[in-house]
Amino acid sequence: MRWVVGTAEGLVGSEGERWLADRAITALAWDGHGWLVLADAREVLRVHGDEVEALGEIDDEAARCLLPTVRGVLIGTAHARLGVLRDGAVTMLRSFDEAEGRNEWYTPWGGPPDTRSISASADGAVFANVHVGGILHAAVPDGVWAPTIDIDADVHQVLADPSDASHVVAATARGLAETHDAGATWHFTAEGLHAPYARAVALDGERLFLSASTGPRGGRAALYRRERGADVFERCADTLPDRFPGNIDTHCLAAGGGTIAFGTEDGRAFVSGDGGSSWRVVLGGNARVTCVGVAASEGRGT
Repeated sequence: MRWVVGTAEGLVGSEGERWLADRAITALAWDGHGWLVLADAREVLRVHGDEVEALGEIDDEAARCLLPTVRGVLIGTAHARLGVLRDGAVTMLRSFDEAEGRNEWYTPWGGPPDTRSISASADGAVFANVHVGGILHAAVPDGVWAPTIDIDADVHQVLADPSDASHVVAATARGLAETHDAGATWHFTAEGLHAPYARAVALDGERLFLSASTGPRGGRAALYRRERGADVFERCADTLPDRFPGNIDTHCLAAGGGTIAFGTEDGRAFVSGDGGSSWRVVLGGNARVTCVGVAASEGRGT
Protein backbone atom coordinates (compact mmCIF):
# COMPACT_ATOMS: atom_id res chain seq x y z
CA MET A 1 0.00 0.00 0.00
CA ARG A 2 1.16 3.50 -0.84
CA TRP A 3 0.21 6.69 0.95
CA VAL A 4 0.27 10.38 0.12
CA VAL A 5 0.00 13.45 2.33
CA GLY A 6 -1.40 16.74 1.11
CA THR A 7 -0.22 19.87 2.87
CA ALA A 8 -0.52 23.63 2.60
CA GLU A 9 2.77 23.48 0.67
CA GLY A 10 2.38 20.58 -1.72
CA LEU A 11 2.01 16.80 -1.89
CA VAL A 12 4.34 14.18 -0.36
CA GLY A 13 4.43 10.49 -1.33
CA SER A 14 5.43 7.32 0.48
CA GLU A 15 8.52 6.86 -1.71
CA GLY A 16 9.81 10.33 -0.93
CA GLU A 17 8.15 11.93 -3.96
CA ARG A 18 7.22 15.60 -3.79
CA TRP A 19 4.85 17.35 -6.13
CA LEU A 20 3.24 20.79 -6.43
CA ALA A 21 5.49 22.43 -3.85
CA ASP A 22 4.04 25.85 -4.58
CA ARG A 23 0.40 24.77 -4.24
CA ALA A 24 -1.95 24.37 -1.28
CA ILE A 25 -3.54 20.93 -1.50
CA THR A 26 -7.22 21.06 -0.57
CA ALA A 27 -8.27 17.42 -1.09
CA LEU A 28 -7.25 14.24 -2.90
CA ALA A 29 -8.74 10.92 -4.04
CA TRP A 30 -7.47 7.81 -5.84
CA ASP A 31 -9.19 7.17 -9.20
CA GLY A 32 -7.52 3.89 -10.17
CA HIS A 33 -4.97 5.61 -12.43
CA GLY A 34 -3.41 8.10 -10.06
CA TRP A 35 -4.20 10.64 -7.37
CA LEU A 36 -6.78 13.25 -8.17
CA VAL A 37 -5.63 16.39 -6.39
CA LEU A 38 -7.58 19.55 -5.69
CA ALA A 39 -5.07 22.40 -5.62
CA ASP A 40 -5.71 25.86 -4.20
CA ALA A 41 -9.43 25.02 -3.90
CA ARG A 42 -9.74 25.55 -7.67
CA GLU A 43 -7.83 23.22 -9.98
CA VAL A 44 -8.23 19.44 -10.37
CA LEU A 45 -5.01 17.61 -11.30
CA ARG A 46 -4.06 13.94 -11.69
CA VAL A 47 -0.69 12.94 -10.24
CA HIS A 48 0.79 9.67 -11.50
CA GLY A 49 4.46 8.90 -11.15
CA ASP A 50 6.37 11.97 -12.35
CA GLU A 51 3.42 13.25 -14.37
CA VAL A 52 1.00 15.97 -13.32
CA GLU A 53 -2.01 16.32 -15.63
CA ALA A 54 -4.43 19.25 -15.48
CA LEU A 55 -8.04 18.04 -15.71
CA GLY A 56 -10.03 21.24 -15.17
CA GLU A 57 -10.86 24.17 -12.91
CA ILE A 58 -13.91 25.30 -11.01
CA ASP A 59 -14.65 29.00 -11.28
CA ASP A 60 -18.04 29.44 -9.58
CA GLU A 61 -17.17 28.42 -6.02
CA ALA A 62 -14.20 27.52 -3.81
CA ALA A 63 -13.88 23.72 -3.92
CA ARG A 64 -13.68 21.66 -0.70
CA CYS A 65 -13.69 17.97 -1.68
CA LEU A 66 -13.77 15.65 -4.69
CA LEU A 67 -14.77 12.12 -5.65
CA PRO A 68 -14.12 10.17 -8.87
CA THR A 69 -17.22 8.40 -10.28
CA VAL A 70 -18.15 6.76 -13.57
CA ARG A 71 -20.13 9.92 -14.37
CA GLY A 72 -17.20 12.27 -13.82
CA VAL A 73 -15.37 13.83 -10.89
CA LEU A 74 -17.79 15.19 -8.29
CA ILE A 75 -16.64 18.38 -6.60
CA GLY A 76 -18.14 19.71 -3.37
CA THR A 77 -17.89 23.45 -2.90
CA ALA A 78 -18.60 26.44 -0.70
CA HIS A 79 -22.22 27.57 -0.50
CA ALA A 80 -23.17 23.87 -0.24
CA ARG A 81 -23.04 23.13 -3.93
CA LEU A 82 -21.98 20.11 -5.97
CA GLY A 83 -20.43 20.09 -9.43
CA VAL A 84 -19.29 17.43 -11.86
CA LEU A 85 -16.10 17.66 -13.93
CA ARG A 86 -16.32 16.07 -17.39
CA ASP A 87 -14.08 16.67 -20.39
CA GLY A 88 -12.35 19.61 -18.74
CA ALA A 89 -15.51 21.51 -17.79
CA VAL A 90 -17.38 21.74 -14.46
CA THR A 91 -21.18 21.79 -14.40
CA MET A 92 -22.98 22.60 -11.17
CA LEU A 93 -25.73 20.10 -10.40
CA ARG A 94 -29.19 21.61 -10.24
CA SER A 95 -30.43 18.44 -8.55
CA PHE A 96 -28.25 19.21 -5.53
CA ASP A 97 -29.20 22.91 -5.55
CA GLU A 98 -32.83 21.77 -5.26
CA ALA A 99 -32.25 19.27 -2.43
CA GLU A 100 -34.97 19.03 0.20
CA GLY A 101 -34.24 21.00 3.38
CA ARG A 102 -31.63 23.32 1.84
CA ASN A 103 -33.20 26.40 3.44
CA GLU A 104 -32.48 24.90 6.88
CA TRP A 105 -28.72 24.48 6.35
CA TYR A 106 -26.50 26.81 8.37
CA THR A 107 -23.17 27.37 10.11
CA PRO A 108 -22.69 28.25 13.79
CA TRP A 109 -20.79 31.42 12.80
CA GLY A 110 -23.50 32.63 10.44
CA GLY A 111 -21.67 32.13 7.14
CA PRO A 112 -22.82 29.92 4.26
CA PRO A 113 -22.44 26.15 4.68
CA ASP A 114 -20.08 24.00 2.58
CA THR A 115 -20.29 20.61 0.94
CA ARG A 116 -17.59 19.12 3.16
CA SER A 117 -17.23 15.47 2.10
CA ILE A 118 -18.54 13.05 -0.55
CA SER A 119 -18.47 9.25 -0.69
CA ALA A 120 -19.80 6.58 -3.06
CA SER A 121 -21.20 3.26 -1.84
CA ALA A 122 -20.52 -0.17 -3.33
CA ASP A 123 -23.60 0.10 -5.56
CA GLY A 124 -22.68 3.55 -6.91
CA ALA A 125 -25.05 5.61 -4.75
CA VAL A 126 -23.57 8.87 -3.49
CA PHE A 127 -23.59 10.41 0.00
CA ALA A 128 -22.76 14.10 0.47
CA ASN A 129 -22.11 15.80 3.81
CA VAL A 130 -23.08 19.46 4.16
CA HIS A 131 -21.71 21.39 7.13
CA VAL A 132 -24.09 22.09 8.71
CA GLY A 133 -26.80 20.32 6.76
CA GLY A 134 -26.52 16.62 7.54
CA ILE A 135 -25.96 13.86 4.99
CA LEU A 136 -27.79 13.67 1.68
CA HIS A 137 -28.18 10.58 -0.49
CA ALA A 138 -28.80 10.09 -4.21
CA ALA A 139 -28.84 6.95 -6.35
CA VAL A 140 -26.96 8.93 -9.04
CA PRO A 141 -25.38 12.40 -8.79
CA ASP A 142 -27.92 14.11 -11.05
CA GLY A 143 -30.86 12.34 -9.41
CA VAL A 144 -32.97 13.36 -6.43
CA TRP A 145 -30.98 14.21 -3.29
CA ALA A 146 -32.75 13.33 -0.04
CA PRO A 147 -31.73 14.09 3.57
CA THR A 148 -30.89 11.09 5.77
CA ILE A 149 -29.87 12.38 9.22
CA ASP A 150 -30.68 15.09 11.74
CA ILE A 151 -29.01 18.32 10.61
CA ASP A 152 -27.94 19.12 14.17
CA ALA A 153 -25.84 15.97 14.36
CA ASP A 154 -23.19 18.37 12.94
CA VAL A 155 -21.58 15.94 10.49
CA HIS A 156 -17.94 16.54 9.53
CA GLN A 157 -17.25 13.56 7.25
CA VAL A 158 -19.32 10.82 5.63
CA LEU A 159 -17.79 7.56 4.39
CA ALA A 160 -19.52 4.69 2.59
CA ASP A 161 -18.24 1.16 3.13
CA PRO A 162 -16.64 -0.04 -0.15
CA SER A 163 -17.72 -3.64 0.52
CA ASP A 164 -21.28 -3.15 1.83
CA ALA A 165 -23.71 -0.78 0.11
CA SER A 166 -25.96 -0.61 3.17
CA HIS A 167 -23.15 0.41 5.56
CA VAL A 168 -22.21 4.09 5.90
CA VAL A 169 -20.37 5.85 8.74
CA ALA A 170 -19.88 9.48 9.67
CA ALA A 171 -17.80 11.57 12.06
CA THR A 172 -20.09 13.96 13.93
CA ALA A 173 -20.16 16.27 16.95
CA ARG A 174 -21.99 13.42 18.74
CA GLY A 175 -19.36 10.78 18.01
CA LEU A 176 -19.69 8.11 15.33
CA ALA A 177 -22.92 7.90 13.32
CA GLU A 178 -23.52 4.57 11.61
CA THR A 179 -26.22 3.14 9.36
CA HIS A 180 -26.76 -0.42 8.12
CA ASP A 181 -29.70 0.47 5.89
CA ALA A 182 -28.12 3.05 3.56
CA GLY A 183 -29.16 6.01 5.68
CA ALA A 184 -32.76 5.15 6.53
CA THR A 185 -31.80 5.01 10.22
CA TRP A 186 -28.67 6.07 12.12
CA HIS A 187 -27.13 4.99 15.41
CA PHE A 188 -24.76 7.21 17.40
CA THR A 189 -22.03 6.05 19.74
CA ALA A 190 -19.15 7.65 21.66
CA GLU A 191 -18.35 4.72 23.98
CA GLY A 192 -14.67 4.76 24.92
CA LEU A 193 -13.95 8.21 23.49
CA HIS A 194 -12.54 10.83 25.88
CA ALA A 195 -14.82 13.37 24.13
CA PRO A 196 -17.54 12.94 21.49
CA TYR A 197 -16.51 15.61 18.97
CA ALA A 198 -15.32 13.69 15.87
CA ARG A 199 -13.87 15.16 12.69
CA ALA A 200 -12.50 12.24 10.60
CA VAL A 201 -13.36 8.59 9.99
CA ALA A 202 -11.78 5.75 8.00
CA LEU A 203 -12.57 2.08 7.31
CA ASP A 204 -10.11 -0.77 6.83
CA GLY A 205 -12.03 -3.99 6.34
CA GLU A 206 -13.43 -5.02 9.73
CA ARG A 207 -11.73 -2.14 11.54
CA LEU A 208 -12.89 1.47 11.89
CA PHE A 209 -10.82 4.52 12.86
CA LEU A 210 -12.18 7.79 14.28
CA SER A 211 -10.59 11.03 15.48
CA ALA A 212 -12.01 12.83 18.49
CA SER A 213 -11.32 16.04 20.40
CA THR A 214 -12.99 18.32 22.93
CA GLY A 215 -14.53 20.66 20.37
CA PRO A 216 -14.38 22.61 17.10
CA ARG A 217 -11.27 24.55 18.10
CA GLY A 218 -9.54 21.30 18.90
CA GLY A 219 -7.75 20.31 22.05
CA ARG A 220 -6.74 16.91 23.40
CA ALA A 221 -7.30 15.30 20.00
CA ALA A 222 -6.73 11.54 19.75
CA LEU A 223 -7.19 8.68 17.32
CA TYR A 224 -9.34 5.64 18.12
CA ARG A 225 -10.09 2.29 16.54
CA ARG A 226 -12.93 -0.20 16.84
CA GLU A 227 -13.33 -3.71 15.53
CA ARG A 228 -16.53 -4.47 13.65
CA GLY A 229 -19.16 -5.67 16.10
CA ALA A 230 -17.46 -4.09 19.11
CA ASP A 231 -19.29 -1.53 21.22
CA VAL A 232 -16.34 0.43 22.62
CA PHE A 233 -13.56 2.42 20.95
CA GLU A 234 -9.98 1.98 22.11
CA ARG A 235 -7.38 4.72 21.79
CA CYS A 236 -4.50 4.19 19.37
CA ALA A 237 -1.39 4.52 21.49
CA ASP A 238 1.96 2.72 21.14
CA THR A 239 4.40 5.38 19.89
CA LEU A 240 1.76 8.06 19.30
CA PRO A 241 1.70 11.20 21.46
CA ASP A 242 -0.84 11.08 24.26
CA ARG A 243 -2.87 13.93 22.73
CA PHE A 244 -2.61 16.26 19.73
CA PRO A 245 -3.28 20.01 19.59
CA GLY A 246 -6.07 21.15 17.30
CA ASN A 247 -8.07 18.47 15.48
CA ILE A 248 -7.23 15.46 13.34
CA ASP A 249 -9.40 16.97 10.67
CA THR A 250 -11.79 15.88 7.95
CA HIS A 251 -9.87 14.14 5.11
CA CYS A 252 -6.75 13.85 7.32
CA LEU A 253 -7.32 10.16 8.09
CA ALA A 254 -7.30 7.27 5.58
CA ALA A 255 -6.96 3.50 5.67
CA GLY A 256 -6.75 0.44 3.44
CA GLY A 257 -5.08 -2.95 3.30
CA GLY A 258 -3.83 -2.73 6.87
CA THR A 259 -2.21 0.67 6.29
CA ILE A 260 -3.54 3.67 8.18
CA ALA A 261 -2.33 7.24 7.75
CA PHE A 262 -3.27 10.48 9.45
CA GLY A 263 -1.95 14.01 9.68
CA THR A 264 -2.17 16.93 12.07
CA GLU A 265 -2.51 20.69 11.98
CA ASP A 266 1.10 21.14 13.11
CA GLY A 267 2.45 19.35 10.04
CA ARG A 268 3.10 15.84 11.32
CA ALA A 269 1.95 12.66 9.57
CA PHE A 270 1.88 9.15 11.02
CA VAL A 271 1.54 5.77 9.30
CA SER A 272 0.75 2.29 10.64
CA GLY A 273 1.34 -0.82 8.58
CA ASP A 274 -0.23 -3.25 11.02
CA GLY A 275 -3.80 -2.08 11.43
CA GLY A 276 -3.06 0.64 13.96
CA SER A 277 -1.05 -1.39 16.48
CA SER A 278 2.18 0.56 15.95
CA TRP A 279 3.02 3.86 14.29
CA ARG A 280 5.91 5.75 12.74
CA VAL A 281 6.35 9.42 11.93
CA VAL A 282 6.66 9.93 8.17
CA LEU A 283 6.40 13.70 8.00
CA GLY A 284 7.50 16.25 10.55
CA GLY A 285 7.43 19.49 8.62
CA ASN A 286 5.85 22.80 9.46
CA ALA A 287 3.17 22.88 6.75
CA ARG A 288 -0.30 21.98 7.96
CA VAL A 289 -1.53 18.59 6.78
CA THR A 290 -4.79 19.09 4.84
CA CYS A 291 -5.54 15.57 3.54
CA VAL A 292 -4.11 12.06 3.32
CA GLY A 293 -4.74 9.05 1.11
CA VAL A 294 -3.95 5.33 1.07
CA ALA A 295 -4.09 3.12 -2.04
CA ALA A 296 -2.61 0.05 -3.65
CA SER A 297 -0.52 0.70 -6.76
CA GLU A 298 -3.52 -0.79 -8.56
CA GLY A 299 -7.06 -0.88 -7.24
CA ARG A 300 -9.20 1.05 -4.84
CA GLY A 301 -7.95 3.83 -2.59
CA THR A 302 -9.25 6.14 0.11
